[in-house]
Amino acid sequence: MQLLHSPASPFVRKARVTAIEAGIADRIELVDVHTSAVATHQAVAAANPVGKIPALIREDGPTLYDSRVICRYLDWLAGSRLYPESRIWEVLTLESLADGMMDAAVLITYERRFRDEGKRHEGWMQGQRDRISRSLDALADRWMSHLGGPLTVGQIAVACALAYLDFRHEDLDWRAGHGALSDWYEKFASRESMIATRPPSGA
Repeated sequence: MQLLHSPASPFVRKARVTAIEAGIADRIELVDVHTSAVATHQAVAAANPVGKIPALIREDGPTLYDSRVICRYLDWLAGSRLYPESRIWEVLTLESLADGMMDAAVLITYERRFRDEGKRHEGWMQGQRDRISRSLDALADRWMSHLGGPLTVGQIAVACALAYLDFRHEDLDWRAGHGALSDWYEKFASRESMIATRPPSGA
């Protein structure tokens, strides 16, 4: 299998951490691509009509895309039970919440990167920051109990979302007022899977 990826993408990182935790990372070849919302890499466009990464190219079936589909497939392939049936709806919802945070953070990154400073829509970016803020509050108020216990993809997704905030948006200071969440993340970030997938500086 080949995973089209960029080391800076939080969605790619989620898939890579899942593969490592599931014990099948050695079955996946990482294919580095430089792609963006305004300049889609040809290989990405061919693999995923939406033009987004990650995309998982398989020899025995069609290419899979959207990190949620890829993570679910990797878990099924490995039989790793990162989507436990007894808590499946909570795990899926937690994963969706984390993906929404990543999406908002990536959109802010794009706005800063691809628009001249005088043309950036500050109101729109604030709307994305508000999405992130509400999600952080929800994690702290309603989801901390789900971040404990046996490992799930929901936990992986949250950790990757918080790591991306550190990587691209230190100005948001997400730890302020979220002490328990910060403590949980510091412990989770020490996992070998998270260390192995840290984006390089300057990415």
